[in-house]
Amino acid sequence: MTDTNAPAVGQTYRIGAVARLTGIPPDTLRVWERRYAVVTPVRSEAGTRLYHAEDVSRLNLIKRLVDNGDAISHVARLSLEHLRQRAQGLDTPAPALQEAHPCRVAVLGPSLPVMIQTEPCRDQEQTEAQVQFVGLYTEESVFRDQVGRLGLDLLVLECPTIHDDQLRQLADLAVRSGAPRTLVIYNYASREVVGRLEAQHMLAKRAPVNADELRRWCGAMHVAGSGSSAALLADFDLSAPPPARLYDAAALSRIAAASPTVKCECPHHLVQLVSSLVAFETYSRECENRNADDAALHAFLHAATAQARATMEAALARVVEAEGIDV
Repeated sequence: MTDTNAPAVGQTYRIGAVARLTGIPPDTLRVWERRYAVVTPVRSEAGTRLYHAEDVSRLNLIKRLVDNGDAISHVARLSLEHLRQRAQGLDTPAPALQEAHPCRVAVLGPSLPVMIQTEPCRDQEQTEAQVQFVGLYTEESVFRDQVGRLGLDLLVLECPTIHDDQLRQLADLAVRSGAPRTLVIYNYASREVVGRLEAQHMLAKRAPVNADELRRWCGAMHVAGSGSSAALLADFDLSAPPPARLYDAAALSRIAAASPTVKCECPHHLVQLVSSLVAFETYSRECENRNADDAALHAFLHAATAQARATMEAALARVVEAEGIDV
């Protein structure tokens, strides 16, 4: 009555994808590897670091432990099982506590950094309690050298124009920054390019903008992003197999064809939900395998959908039992 939907053997992730999955900036990850051997990625023929799902799971757990007070030197060499045991019972901070600190923002662009420095803030005390600009850059080389050490909550990129061939560069800047959220301020771009930008989880807003507006946007994004991004990704162990299917396609068809005594036809609706989740679980897994640049997003979607499918299958099993449906 079951079938499998296991992830592809040997699936690997590049360092940018791992940074998105774990919330660990690439520069920090390289230091942890060099000093503490937290993981040992394989190398492609071109010398690119490639990480397995078990590496991502280790890094997620290690980051949770370090964020909760453990020294990296104490947890770096623990086995994956020991890390899981040590992380049990760690509570995720409540959103109010997560957002108690000001939003740490870096800005890269030709004019916004200068505007922020020169335009006076209308309510300096209140604004600084909500938003702090910890890095203002007009030179990309300086930004790349320093941004990994800033501990950002938000990255702001100013682009007078955006074209298709710039999207990869913008995504690379976002990953390098380590910030969980990115805001792109632009003057001119096609709808298609803006759509592709936002598909990479970067919010796009059109110029002009003054300093006070930018501060309000940053503060609003910080609050809206509470508890999201890497915190959610860390809830899923990518090295663990997805929950086994409880019902295969034939069993779902038999349940759907049964005549329920429940007037709301819950079995039929649950079959449709489970079937849709199974289809998207397969789709997200295939996207994960085919699109290396989006591996982080699709790995998360696959794990999240598998968990949702297992939850709805458990609900369906209760209904099947209550209705006496022969599967």
